[in-house]
Amino acid sequence: MCFFVAVFAANNIARGVLKYAHSGGVRLGGLICNSRKVDREVELIETLAKRLNTQMIHFVPRDNIVQHAELRRMTVNEYAPDSNQAKEYATLAEKIINNKNLAIPTPLEMDELEALLVEFGILDDDTKHADIIGKKAEEVPAT
Repeated sequence: MCFFVAVFAANNIARGVLKYAHSGGVRLGGLICNSRKVDREVELIETLAKRLNTQMIHFVPRDNIVQHAELRRMTVNEYAPDSNQAKEYATLAEKIINNKNLAIPTPLEMDELEALLVEFGILDDDTKHADIIGKKAEEVPAT
């Protein structure tokens, strides 16, 4: 999934939590950043979390061991239980279990979200992107 799609999805989940927060007691525990090795991704997710009235629970680094496990139809914990990635998942699980910071989120409007993505260089100022669709890197370099 593209990084900006994940950010939009997080905002939409926050919107869904807000919808049921008052009638059903639903709360948002925070965001988990599953690394895509995008420039400034930790800073962006922390900023997004603050704007959503929540926290970034954990940053999960990217590791190819995940693909090796998937090819074997195994979890990382089954495939390599002593790996750094397995330890990351254990740390994440502990953080989720012990999380007491449950909040009613404040989702961003689409223009606010796009402005945030522009600020962090994920989107260009021209959010329509009609001039870059189907263009190779050498034709329209990424900013």
